[in-house]
Amino acid sequence: MSAITDANKQVVRRFNSDIIEKGDAIAAAELFAADFVNRTAPPGMSSDAAGMLNSFNNVFRPAFPDMKVEIHDQIAEGDKVTTRKTIRGTHLGTLMGIPATGRQVSIDVIDIVRISNGKYAEHWGINTLAQALAQLRD
Repeated sequence: MSAITDANKQVVRRFNSDIIEKGDAIAAAELFAADFVNRTAPPGMSSDAAGMLNSFNNVFRPAFPDMKVEIHDQIAEGDKVTTRKTIRGTHLGTLMGIPATGRQVSIDVIDIVRISNGKYAEHWGINTLAQALAQLRD
């Protein structure tokens, strides 16, 4: 494996740890390219870095203050890194209109990130958030 693909995988690992788990604003400034685009931003959410940060900092972290990311697999080729991971947390705050349930939640995710100059330039992703929300409503 090349030093570049290893470095790109490290950028993605840092993003998951520092931004998703910890909400580190300094890391966000260091890890997002100025022209970052989230290609799979949900309807109504901005596709720039601010939109992605808003979803973690103002939607998910308040609902899951103990949120953790487990990375299962990473594959890197060229400037892209694909990661299969699970985001877990305890539902302790309102999430998309659903009051706290105290339940453990797992959201499976597959992300593809294009890295440019050590920063997130583009993101594509699929996840099981809809299934997790359905379970919280039961």
